[in-house]
Amino acid sequence: MQISVQNQTTLQSTVYRILIAISIGHMLNDSMQAVIPAMFPILERSMHLSYTEIGWMAFTLNMTSSVMQPVVGFFTDKKPSPYFLPLAMGASLIGMIGLAFSSNYLFILISILFVGIGSAIFHPEGSRVTFLAAGSRRGFAQSIYQVGGNTGNALAPVFTALIFVPFGQFGAIWFTALAALGLVLLFSVSQWYSLQLSTYETLKKQLTKATAHTKKRRNVIFALSLLIFLVFARSWYHAGISNYYQFYLIEHYHLSIKEAQFYLFIFMIAGAIGTFFGGPLADRFGKRNLILASTLGTAPFSIILPHLSLTWAWLVVFLVGFILSLSFSTLVIYAQELLPGNIGMASGLIVGLAFGLGAIGSVFWGNVADHYSLTFLMFICSFLPLLGALTWLLPSDKISHH
Repeated sequence: MQISVQNQTTLQSTVYRILIAISIGHMLNDSMQAVIPAMFPILERSMHLSYTEIGWMAFTLNMTSSVMQPVVGFFTDKKPSPYFLPLAMGASLIGMIGLAFSSNYLFILISILFVGIGSAIFHPEGSRVTFLAAGSRRGFAQSIYQVGGNTGNALAPVFTALIFVPFGQFGAIWFTALAALGLVLLFSVSQWYSLQLSTYETLKKQLTKATAHTKKRRNVIFALSLLIFLVFARSWYHAGISNYYQFYLIEHYHLSIKEAQFYLFIFMIAGAIGTFFGGPLADRFGKRNLILASTLGTAPFSIILPHLSLTWAWLVVFLVGFILSLSFSTLVIYAQELLPGNIGMASGLIVGLAFGLGAIGSVFWGNVADHYSLTFLMFICSFLPLLGALTWLLPSDKISHH
């Protein structure tokens, strides 16, 4: 079975202004999410939390968005809702206020819930805006959109070092300004999006017709199931590094909280750079080839990372972040082409599942760290990218040239 969406079906030109705006909106949305892991080291000390309790905080954030994202996507595929975008930012704004003023662990979790709901509402509609603004450059457009989110996430260690170390928990109040900026920006994107709804219905029919003859239901279910498993391996590894590598550095190398953020920032910003290059590379060399190179290519570096001296750790953590993230936007596009006409649900399924599986991974790794050690966690976690070898079983896709 071959999967291809003919570029002739999407004749409209690429709308760069909207792509950049929705990417900035994605960055602001994911910056709100990044506040939560950024607060982990501060809250661990001020509230005397265990690694398992930290895992539950990550679980609350990620599971909210993961469970709701495909549901929101399914609803908005049937009834696109442009003004869900500013609504999403409003929910995150409430969450930021809550995080700044919460005095106990339960209120922290409730505040995190609002941020998770905001994220769940934002992502499916954000993906649809990206699809509408992409024209024929779908890999490129998805990369622009995802790089915004990855950059927002990459700022977590910067937030820790520059805001939460000096100001503590109350530093979260600064992010209400970002949320307000996001509200204004996304409102203007929503106005453009609402004018494109008739175009979207036409494109949806064309895509469904163009791909209907290439797919058999059983093959689609197999490919989607395998894609989800690859997202699982990627997300559990990412959860191990993004949530616990900083604690490993503090314990194993005796770094301060502030010093450990440098390595985490390198991992995150490398992910943003990798996401940017991933889409165009998939357009050129094929989606399956890119997913295989990304997941399996991460493995040698992930395996040696816990055993390196600090002299080499920063370089290898960069390579791990860069190579692993090359495939992220490609996984979303691959799912969208398996489910033509269900753009919101497909992106919600992959991005949402990435968050959700990462959430379960966060709790699992927290338990491993509490019951065994951070060293054991890093060792087990490092072998997960080897599961990328299963990408060979995905259906091939045609390579498009522009």
